[in-house]
Amino acid sequence: MSKNRVALQGVLGECCTRTVFIGFAPANLLCCLSFADVLDERTGAGYQRRFSPKHSEDFRRYLQQEGSATIPLTFNLRPECKDLWHVQKATNGLSRLTIASQTKKVLAQVDCQHRLGSISDLNISLPYMTFIGLSLREEMQIFNVINAKAKGLSSSLLDFHESKLRAELAAENPQLYIALRLNEDLESPWRTQLDLGGNKTLGLNRRASLRTMQNAVKRFLATSRILDNHSPDAAFDTVLSFWKAITGLLEREWKNPRKHLLTKGVGVYALMSLAGTICSENPNQSSEVTEGEFRELLSPWITRVNWSSEGELKGFGGETGAQEAFGFLDQLRKNAHQPHRTNA
Repeated sequence: MSKNRVALQGVLGECCTRTVFIGFAPANLLCCLSFADVLDERTGAGYQRRFSPKHSEDFRRYLQQEGSATIPLTFNLRPECKDLWHVQKATNGLSRLTIASQTKKVLAQVDCQHRLGSISDLNISLPYMTFIGLSLREEMQIFNVINAKAKGLSSSLLDFHESKLRAELAAENPQLYIALRLNEDLESPWRTQLDLGGNKTLGLNRRASLRTMQNAVKRFLATSRILDNHSPDAAFDTVLSFWKAITGLLEREWKNPRKHLLTKGVGVYALMSLAGTICSENPNQSSEVTEGEFRELLSPWITRVNWSSEGELKGFGGETGAQEAFGFLDQLRKNAHQPHRTNA
Protein backbone atom coordinates (compact mmCIF):
# COMPACT_ATOMS: atom_id res chain seq x y z
CA MET A 1 0.00 0.00 0.00
CA SER A 2 1.59 3.28 -1.11
CA LYS A 3 1.12 6.64 0.48
CA ASN A 4 -1.24 7.83 -2.23
CA ARG A 5 -3.36 4.76 -2.85
CA VAL A 6 -4.76 1.66 -1.21
CA ALA A 7 -4.68 -1.77 -2.83
CA LEU A 8 -6.97 -4.42 -1.34
CA GLN A 9 -6.89 -8.07 -2.38
CA GLY A 10 -10.02 -10.20 -2.56
CA VAL A 11 -12.20 -12.19 -4.90
CA LEU A 12 -14.83 -11.21 -7.44
CA GLY A 13 -18.05 -13.17 -7.49
CA GLU A 14 -21.78 -12.99 -7.98
CA CYS A 15 -24.30 -12.11 -5.28
CA CYS A 16 -27.51 -13.21 -7.01
CA THR A 17 -27.29 -11.07 -10.17
CA ARG A 18 -24.84 -8.48 -8.83
CA THR A 19 -21.07 -8.52 -9.10
CA VAL A 20 -19.35 -8.09 -5.73
CA PHE A 21 -15.82 -7.83 -4.39
CA ILE A 22 -15.19 -9.77 -1.16
CA GLY A 23 -12.17 -9.38 1.08
CA PHE A 24 -10.75 -8.71 4.54
CA ALA A 25 -9.25 -5.49 5.92
CA PRO A 26 -8.48 -3.80 9.26
CA ALA A 27 -11.38 -1.96 10.88
CA ASN A 28 -9.49 1.34 11.06
CA LEU A 29 -8.73 1.24 7.32
CA LEU A 30 -12.33 0.47 6.39
CA CYS A 31 -13.42 3.39 8.55
CA CYS A 32 -11.04 5.70 6.70
CA LEU A 33 -12.29 4.56 3.30
CA SER A 34 -16.05 4.55 3.93
CA PHE A 35 -18.94 6.88 4.73
CA ALA A 36 -22.56 6.63 5.86
CA ASP A 37 -24.98 8.57 3.65
CA VAL A 38 -27.32 9.65 6.46
CA LEU A 39 -30.58 11.32 5.48
CA ASP A 40 -30.46 15.10 5.90
CA GLU A 41 -34.09 16.01 6.57
CA ARG A 42 -33.50 19.64 5.62
CA THR A 43 -32.25 18.90 2.09
CA GLY A 44 -33.61 15.39 1.50
CA ALA A 45 -30.12 14.16 0.57
CA GLY A 46 -28.98 10.74 1.78
CA TYR A 47 -31.09 7.83 3.00
CA GLN A 48 -29.54 6.12 6.03
CA ARG A 49 -30.92 6.19 9.56
CA ARG A 50 -29.52 8.63 12.08
CA PHE A 51 -26.48 7.41 13.99
CA SER A 52 -27.06 5.69 17.35
CA PRO A 53 -23.99 6.03 19.62
CA LYS A 54 -25.28 3.36 22.01
CA HIS A 55 -25.82 0.82 19.23
CA SER A 56 -22.32 1.48 17.93
CA GLU A 57 -20.61 1.38 21.34
CA ASP A 58 -22.34 -1.92 22.12
CA PHE A 59 -20.79 -3.43 19.01
CA ARG A 60 -17.36 -2.01 19.86
CA ARG A 61 -17.45 -3.69 23.28
CA TYR A 62 -18.60 -6.97 21.78
CA LEU A 63 -15.95 -6.92 19.05
CA GLN A 64 -13.16 -6.82 21.62
CA GLN A 65 -14.41 -9.85 23.49
CA GLU A 66 -12.86 -13.31 23.11
CA GLY A 67 -14.68 -15.31 20.46
CA SER A 68 -16.40 -12.36 18.80
CA ALA A 69 -17.32 -12.44 15.09
CA THR A 70 -19.52 -10.57 12.64
CA ILE A 71 -21.11 -11.05 9.24
CA PRO A 72 -19.44 -9.18 6.35
CA LEU A 73 -19.77 -5.42 6.24
CA THR A 74 -21.63 -4.30 3.12
CA PHE A 75 -20.45 -1.42 0.92
CA ASN A 76 -21.03 -0.02 -2.55
CA LEU A 77 -18.63 1.59 -5.01
CA ARG A 78 -20.81 4.25 -6.62
CA PRO A 79 -20.35 4.91 -10.34
CA GLU A 80 -20.09 8.69 -9.87
CA CYS A 81 -16.84 8.05 -7.94
CA LYS A 82 -15.38 5.69 -10.56
CA ASP A 83 -12.32 7.91 -11.05
CA LEU A 84 -11.34 7.14 -7.45
CA TRP A 85 -11.55 3.33 -7.57
CA HIS A 86 -10.65 0.47 -9.89
CA VAL A 87 -11.33 -3.26 -9.70
CA GLN A 88 -8.96 -5.59 -11.55
CA LYS A 89 -9.38 -9.33 -11.86
CA ALA A 90 -6.02 -11.06 -11.39
CA THR A 91 -4.84 -14.22 -13.18
CA ASN A 92 -4.06 -16.15 -9.97
CA GLY A 93 -7.69 -16.14 -8.84
CA LEU A 94 -7.38 -13.09 -6.63
CA SER A 95 -8.63 -9.67 -7.65
CA ARG A 96 -7.54 -6.21 -6.61
CA LEU A 97 -9.54 -3.18 -5.54
CA THR A 98 -7.43 -0.04 -5.85
CA ILE A 99 -8.58 3.19 -4.21
CA ALA A 100 -6.92 6.47 -5.17
CA SER A 101 -6.00 7.47 -1.61
CA GLN A 102 -6.52 6.11 1.87
CA THR A 103 -8.01 9.51 2.78
CA LYS A 104 -10.74 9.22 0.09
CA LYS A 105 -14.07 7.95 1.40
CA VAL A 106 -15.38 6.06 -1.62
CA LEU A 107 -17.01 3.03 0.02
CA ALA A 108 -20.67 3.84 0.69
CA GLN A 109 -21.83 2.01 3.83
CA VAL A 110 -24.92 0.02 2.83
CA ASP A 111 -25.14 -2.13 5.95
CA CYS A 112 -22.44 -1.42 8.53
CA GLN A 113 -22.87 2.16 9.76
CA HIS A 114 -23.22 1.23 13.42
CA ARG A 115 -20.64 -1.54 13.33
CA LEU A 116 -18.01 0.86 11.98
CA GLY A 117 -19.15 3.98 13.82
CA SER A 118 -17.01 3.55 16.96
CA ILE A 119 -14.06 1.38 15.92
CA SER A 120 -11.92 3.74 13.82
CA ASP A 121 -9.01 3.17 16.23
CA LEU A 122 -9.12 -0.64 16.18
CA ASN A 123 -6.80 -2.77 14.05
CA ILE A 124 -9.14 -5.77 13.98
CA SER A 125 -9.54 -7.72 10.75
CA LEU A 126 -13.10 -7.66 9.39
CA PRO A 127 -14.74 -9.31 6.38
CA TYR A 128 -16.50 -7.08 3.87
CA MET A 129 -18.43 -7.28 0.62
CA THR A 130 -18.77 -4.36 -1.75
CA PHE A 131 -21.13 -4.03 -4.67
CA ILE A 132 -19.58 -2.71 -7.86
CA GLY A 133 -21.19 0.37 -9.36
CA LEU A 134 -24.72 0.31 -7.91
CA SER A 135 -26.61 3.55 -8.52
CA LEU A 136 -27.91 5.40 -5.47
CA ARG A 137 -31.42 4.15 -6.24
CA GLU A 138 -30.23 0.53 -6.44
CA GLU A 139 -28.24 1.00 -3.24
CA MET A 140 -31.33 2.28 -1.42
CA GLN A 141 -33.37 -0.69 -2.64
CA ILE A 142 -30.82 -3.15 -1.26
CA PHE A 143 -30.65 -1.22 2.02
CA ASN A 144 -34.42 -1.54 2.34
CA VAL A 145 -34.36 -5.27 1.65
CA ILE A 146 -31.66 -5.82 4.27
CA ASN A 147 -33.14 -3.54 6.92
CA ALA A 148 -36.91 -3.59 6.42
CA LYS A 149 -37.37 -5.70 9.57
CA ALA A 150 -34.37 -4.40 11.51
CA LYS A 151 -34.98 -3.62 15.16
CA GLY A 152 -34.74 0.10 15.82
CA LEU A 153 -34.96 1.16 12.18
CA SER A 154 -37.49 3.95 11.84
CA SER A 155 -40.58 2.97 9.87
CA SER A 156 -40.76 6.61 8.79
CA LEU A 157 -37.32 6.29 7.19
CA LEU A 158 -38.50 3.26 5.21
CA ASP A 159 -41.58 5.24 4.15
CA PHE A 160 -39.31 8.04 2.98
CA HIS A 161 -37.28 5.53 0.95
CA GLU A 162 -40.47 4.22 -0.63
CA SER A 163 -41.40 7.74 -1.71
CA LYS A 164 -38.05 8.11 -3.47
CA LEU A 165 -38.21 4.69 -5.13
CA ARG A 166 -41.78 4.90 -6.44
CA ALA A 167 -42.23 6.89 -9.62
CA GLU A 168 -46.05 7.02 -9.33
CA LEU A 169 -46.35 7.55 -5.60
CA ALA A 170 -49.54 9.65 -5.72
CA ALA A 171 -51.48 6.85 -7.40
CA GLU A 172 -49.82 3.89 -5.65
CA ASN A 173 -49.68 5.23 -2.09
CA PRO A 174 -51.73 8.42 -1.79
CA GLN A 175 -51.56 8.54 2.01
CA LEU A 176 -47.76 8.60 1.92
CA TYR A 177 -47.82 11.12 -0.92
CA ILE A 178 -50.07 13.48 1.05
CA ALA A 179 -48.09 13.04 4.29
CA LEU A 180 -44.84 13.89 2.52
CA ARG A 181 -46.38 16.93 0.86
CA LEU A 182 -47.52 18.15 4.27
CA ASN A 183 -43.89 18.02 5.36
CA GLU A 184 -42.65 19.81 2.22
CA ASP A 185 -45.27 22.36 1.15
CA LEU A 186 -44.37 25.98 1.89
CA GLU A 187 -47.89 26.74 3.15
CA SER A 188 -48.16 23.69 5.39
CA PRO A 189 -48.11 24.09 9.19
CA TRP A 190 -46.38 20.69 9.18
CA ARG A 191 -43.52 21.85 6.95
CA THR A 192 -40.26 20.17 8.16
CA GLN A 193 -42.10 19.13 11.34
CA LEU A 194 -42.41 15.40 10.62
CA ASP A 195 -39.70 13.04 11.83
CA LEU A 196 -38.43 11.19 8.74
CA GLY A 197 -35.93 9.03 10.61
CA GLY A 198 -32.77 10.80 9.46
CA ASN A 199 -30.63 13.51 11.00
CA LYS A 200 -32.85 16.26 12.41
CA THR A 201 -32.11 19.90 11.73
CA LEU A 202 -31.14 21.68 14.94
CA GLY A 203 -33.81 23.92 16.38
CA LEU A 204 -36.81 22.16 14.87
CA ASN A 205 -39.52 21.10 17.29
CA ARG A 206 -40.71 17.76 15.94
CA ARG A 207 -44.36 16.99 16.37
CA ALA A 208 -45.08 13.58 14.80
CA SER A 209 -43.44 10.96 12.63
CA LEU A 210 -44.01 10.48 8.92
CA ARG A 211 -45.52 7.05 9.66
CA THR A 212 -48.00 8.57 12.15
CA MET A 213 -49.13 11.17 9.62
CA GLN A 214 -49.35 8.59 6.85
CA ASN A 215 -51.63 6.39 8.97
CA ALA A 216 -53.71 9.42 9.95
CA VAL A 217 -54.16 10.44 6.32
CA LYS A 218 -55.19 6.88 5.55
CA ARG A 219 -58.02 7.32 8.07
CA PHE A 220 -59.04 10.55 6.38
CA LEU A 221 -59.10 8.96 2.92
CA ALA A 222 -61.13 5.96 4.12
CA THR A 223 -63.67 8.11 5.98
CA SER A 224 -64.08 10.85 3.37
CA ARG A 225 -63.85 8.66 0.24
CA ILE A 226 -62.54 11.83 -1.36
CA LEU A 227 -60.53 9.91 -3.95
CA ASP A 228 -63.79 8.64 -5.47
CA ASN A 229 -64.30 12.11 -6.96
CA HIS A 230 -60.99 13.92 -6.62
CA SER A 231 -57.30 13.48 -7.38
CA PRO A 232 -54.62 12.88 -4.70
CA ASP A 233 -53.52 16.50 -5.23
CA ALA A 234 -57.04 17.75 -4.50
CA ALA A 235 -57.16 15.49 -1.43
CA PHE A 236 -53.89 17.06 -0.27
CA ASP A 237 -55.33 20.55 -0.73
CA THR A 238 -58.26 19.57 1.49
CA VAL A 239 -56.00 18.10 4.19
CA LEU A 240 -53.83 21.22 4.02
CA SER A 241 -56.89 23.45 4.41
CA PHE A 242 -57.98 21.45 7.44
CA TRP A 243 -54.64 21.76 9.23
CA LYS A 244 -54.40 25.47 8.43
CA ALA A 245 -57.81 25.91 10.03
CA ILE A 246 -56.80 23.82 13.06
CA THR A 247 -53.53 25.65 13.67
CA GLY A 248 -55.26 28.99 13.23
CA LEU A 249 -57.90 28.16 15.83
CA LEU A 250 -55.56 26.33 18.23
CA GLU A 251 -52.48 28.50 17.88
CA ARG A 252 -51.44 28.28 21.53
CA GLU A 253 -51.65 24.47 21.60
CA TRP A 254 -49.84 24.17 18.28
CA LYS A 255 -46.94 26.26 19.53
CA ASN A 256 -46.52 24.04 22.60
CA PRO A 257 -46.63 20.48 21.19
CA ARG A 258 -44.91 18.83 24.14
CA LYS A 259 -47.62 19.94 26.54
CA HIS A 260 -50.60 19.11 24.35
CA LEU A 261 -52.04 16.03 22.63
CA LEU A 262 -52.93 17.98 19.51
CA THR A 263 -49.91 16.72 17.60
CA LYS A 264 -49.46 13.38 19.36
CA GLY A 265 -50.64 10.21 17.65
CA VAL A 266 -54.05 10.16 19.32
CA GLY A 267 -54.69 13.80 18.40
CA VAL A 268 -53.51 13.51 14.80
CA TYR A 269 -55.51 10.31 14.22
CA ALA A 270 -58.69 11.69 15.81
CA LEU A 271 -58.47 14.99 13.94
CA MET A 272 -57.89 13.32 10.57
CA SER A 273 -60.91 11.08 11.17
CA LEU A 274 -62.87 14.22 12.03
CA ALA A 275 -61.74 15.91 8.81
CA GLY A 276 -62.81 12.83 6.85
CA THR A 277 -66.25 12.87 8.47
CA ILE A 278 -66.73 16.56 7.70
CA CYS A 279 -65.78 15.97 4.06
CA SER A 280 -68.10 12.96 3.77
CA GLU A 281 -71.00 15.17 4.89
CA ASN A 282 -70.18 17.87 2.34
CA PRO A 283 -73.36 18.20 0.25
CA ASN A 284 -71.37 19.27 -2.79
CA GLN A 285 -69.05 16.31 -3.36
CA SER A 286 -67.75 17.88 -6.57
CA SER A 287 -65.97 20.62 -4.61
CA GLU A 288 -63.37 20.52 -1.85
CA VAL A 289 -63.95 21.80 1.69
CA THR A 290 -62.05 25.07 2.03
CA GLU A 291 -60.07 26.43 4.97
CA GLY A 292 -62.82 28.95 5.63
CA GLU A 293 -65.49 26.26 5.69
CA PHE A 294 -63.42 24.14 8.09
CA ARG A 295 -62.96 27.16 10.38
CA GLU A 296 -66.68 27.88 10.33
CA LEU A 297 -67.50 24.30 11.32
CA LEU A 298 -64.77 24.00 13.95
CA SER A 299 -64.69 27.41 15.63
CA PRO A 300 -67.94 27.07 17.65
CA TRP A 301 -66.55 24.23 19.76
CA ILE A 302 -62.96 23.08 19.15
CA THR A 303 -61.36 25.85 21.21
CA ARG A 304 -63.25 24.58 24.25
CA VAL A 305 -61.42 21.22 24.18
CA ASN A 306 -58.64 20.86 26.75
CA TRP A 307 -55.83 19.43 24.61
CA SER A 308 -53.37 19.15 27.49
CA SER A 309 -52.20 15.76 28.77
CA GLU A 310 -54.56 16.28 31.72
CA GLY A 311 -57.57 17.17 29.58
CA GLU A 312 -60.51 15.20 28.21
CA LEU A 313 -58.31 13.11 25.92
CA LYS A 314 -56.09 11.90 28.77
CA GLY A 315 -55.69 8.12 28.75
CA PHE A 316 -56.68 7.58 25.14
CA GLY A 317 -54.05 5.49 23.38
CA GLY A 318 -53.58 3.10 20.49
CA GLU A 319 -56.05 2.44 17.68
CA THR A 320 -58.98 2.00 20.07
CA GLY A 321 -58.11 5.15 21.98
CA ALA A 322 -57.80 7.18 18.79
CA GLN A 323 -61.25 6.03 17.71
CA GLU A 324 -62.71 6.91 21.11
CA ALA A 325 -61.05 10.33 20.97
CA PHE A 326 -62.57 10.90 17.54
CA GLY A 327 -65.99 9.89 18.90
CA PHE A 328 -65.62 12.44 21.70
CA LEU A 329 -64.69 15.24 19.27
CA ASP A 330 -67.40 14.31 16.80
CA GLN A 331 -70.06 14.39 19.51
CA LEU A 332 -68.94 17.87 20.53
CA ARG A 333 -69.23 18.93 16.91
CA LYS A 334 -72.74 17.54 16.58
CA ASN A 335 -73.86 19.11 19.83
CA ALA A 336 -72.51 22.51 18.79
CA HIS A 337 -74.45 22.47 15.53
CA GLN A 338 -77.76 21.19 16.84
CA PRO A 339 -80.50 23.84 16.90
CA HIS A 340 -81.24 25.11 20.40
CA ARG A 341 -84.72 24.40 21.73
CA THR A 342 -86.62 26.95 23.78
CA ASN A 343 -89.32 26.14 26.33
CA ALA A 344 -92.86 27.16 25.38
